[in-house]
Amino acid sequence: MYLKSLYPDPPPNPPLLNAYLALSGRPDQAVWPDFTAHIEHHTGKTYSFKEVCKRINDLATALGAPTSLGGLGLEYTGGERIGIMSDNSSDYLLLAVACLKIAVPFVLISCYSTPFELRHALSLTKTTRLFVSPQYLSGVLPVATELGLPEDRIYFMNEDVSGKISIESLIRRVKEKQIPEENVRIVPKDTLGYLVFSSGTSGLPKAVMVSHGNVIYSLRQGVVLIEERLKLGNVPAPLTDDGIASSLAYLPMHHSAGFHTYCFRFFLGPSRLIIMPRWETQAVIEAIPKYKVTSLGFVPSLVQQLLTHPKIDQIDFSSVLAVTCGAAYLPREFLNKLVSLSPKEVNFSEGYGLSECTIAALFQPHPGILNGKGKDNVNATGILHPGMEARIVRENGTEADWDEVGELWLRGENVVLGYWDNPKANAETFVDGWLRTGDKFRVDKDQYFYFSDRAKDTLKVSGTQVSPMEIEEVLMSHPKKLIVDVTVAGVSGGRTEDEKVPRAWIVLSEAGKAVGASDAIRELEAWHQSNLSRYKWLRGGIEVVNEIPKSPSGKTMRRLLQDKYEKGVSQTRRSKL
Repeated sequence: MYLKSLYPDPPPNPPLLNAYLALSGRPDQAVWPDFTAHIEHHTGKTYSFKEVCKRINDLATALGAPTSLGGLGLEYTGGERIGIMSDNSSDYLLLAVACLKIAVPFVLISCYSTPFELRHALSLTKTTRLFVSPQYLSGVLPVATELGLPEDRIYFMNEDVSGKISIESLIRRVKEKQIPEENVRIVPKDTLGYLVFSSGTSGLPKAVMVSHGNVIYSLRQGVVLIEERLKLGNVPAPLTDDGIASSLAYLPMHHSAGFHTYCFRFFLGPSRLIIMPRWETQAVIEAIPKYKVTSLGFVPSLVQQLLTHPKIDQIDFSSVLAVTCGAAYLPREFLNKLVSLSPKEVNFSEGYGLSECTIAALFQPHPGILNGKGKDNVNATGILHPGMEARIVRENGTEADWDEVGELWLRGENVVLGYWDNPKANAETFVDGWLRTGDKFRVDKDQYFYFSDRAKDTLKVSGTQVSPMEIEEVLMSHPKKLIVDVTVAGVSGGRTEDEKVPRAWIVLSEAGKAVGASDAIRELEAWHQSNLSRYKWLRGGIEVVNEIPKSPSGKTMRRLLQDKYEKGVSQTRRSKL
């Protein structure tokens, strides 16, 4: 089955461009009021929109100007790649957009990274410089030293530390030395803009290559969505004192969803970001009425944390006009409770996206748009984003029929360049211009897509991809070589009914048997928790088995182990009733 988006196509990208030009300095922004654009909830710092734009340009100048003038002299043809490792902050947006302006690629690195994960990220991407929040420096330095990244190529974000180069000191240097402003560097549309990590279909996290053209096209898709919505009229005005829409920025900026929402889509219209370093339920429920927040973006696990807060029914949600949720399916009981928090009608929408298509591919349309084709269909994931094409493909490679489940393939100018330095994964995932998502969907005759299952082994935990193979490799790398075989798969136990958590089945080696099953499990638990971020931990447990079941071709038959585990859980529950 082949489908084309019901929306009008965004304008195609020209061959030469720079994503910065779609963000800052646009003619329409000249008539915007100079409103407060950034409020850092944790520091109290505020910046107007004009200040944000000026700071971006000064930082781009400091990065790109020749060293003879006081800049860092970064050239986009020089092989530089700038790592960003930080909690959410105003500086995060400044650095990303400044790098785009001078066409120097940057790398989004999780601030939760363990040494194992950081070593993989830096070595894979060959990061040449790193901007890091001061609180993470002690964990960064040993890995940087091991990989040969000099300490004088590590700079600070979010704080101005005496004697250290920081974003603030770089901006100050431009003013003090009166360095001439760097021009926008125009590049081919397929020029690498940034790298973001994704678990892809298997193995260690892969670095997704997002181009300048991908960024611009994804923004143009957003513009089409806004234009089609405005055709209906009756868009409620924000209840903020100055009439500027405001959003809480707590989704991690190192992840595609938070990064695009806060660092790029922020520029599409006058809007205010209330920036939080990370999600904290108490801080969120206090901030919503304080700042008269207009829109909220969630993943299901955050919805669950919000709704189970003991004071949730005492919070004033009357300013909230729009709520979005992505990354995984939101149970209907959570949805109903969420939208009921506001005394007036709230526009709720879900969607589906992945880093490999820059950000989004499917989104629930506002009822009534597209000449009535947009319907209130809460059971569907959504319809295709503007300018996108899709296929639903059976396992044998033929086209599926209406309402038949198959793998979703996507095509469009927002589909990325591929994976950095990974030809095998590229050959498996990007086929003749199509992106194989690894996710199973069905489509009805109104072109609404319904998520069915994940064809690939990757799990979604708290809205973030988790690769079972990455966990397996960490377990196998235990210095005592306690196991000879392992498989990891998702089992029940997440925050929502459909969320799975990782569980490992292991076969002990002779060394593991000598230690004993209980002690081996304890050692493996401590080992993987010290090497992997918390959301990747084996919350489903570790079980010793005599062998991992495999098919005649050698493929691991995880389903047998999963079904046996779930049957045991079900029997345990029944025995307690």
